Amino acid sequence: MRPDLDIVAGLVGSGQRVLDLGCGDGALLENLINEWDCSGLGVERELDDFHACIARGVPVTQGDLEDELPRFAAGDFDVAVLSLTLQAVRRPDRVLTEMKRVAPRLVVSLPNFAHWKLRATLALRGRMPVTDSLPHQWFDTPNIHLCTIGDFEDLARELGLKIDRRILIDASGHRTRGLASRAPNLLAERAVYSLMA
Repeated sequence: MRPDLDIVAGLVGSGQRVLDLGCGDGALLENLINEWDCSGLGVERELDDFHACIARGVPVTQGDLEDELPRFAAGDFDVAVLSLTLQAVRRPDRVLTEMKRVAPRLVVSLPNFAHWKLRATLALRGRMPVTDSLPHQWFDTPNIHLCTIGDFEDLARELGLKIDRRILIDASGHRTRGLASRAPNLLAERAVYSLMA
């Protein structure tokens, strides 16, 4: 499991009913079920990842999360998770609104497009950056809404979401220390949030 998913699992906690949106191969949900005594459901669009979830024994539905979210009733889950996916959805504001409808707690992780390496690459090379944390070229990236830590926090406030915790992480998914906490928008490559509706 990716190191950042350990952080996500810790924020979810034990014994929760979890909706994992864009669950990938199901590693997080499998960990939450087996190690944290959670129950849950994943939603995954990509067929290969959907089949990987099935192979793991993870409950999953196949489809686009933006289409699937409205099908859940209010309060169906304790926690809704969106890990490194917000930037790839068509309407991030609607996704977050639907997430808070179906669960009182949200755990969201995202890449920070204002990180200094990205800024420097764009400024010095005049090209869209390709990094370990953002490995795609501009023409094949799934990222369609490039946001910064500041942008996300503004949107969360506009949507009435309270930021309970923010954990800054590096490209490898480990917690950052030191200066990143003083200038997260510039120095953190990613962030994980626990939000309350």
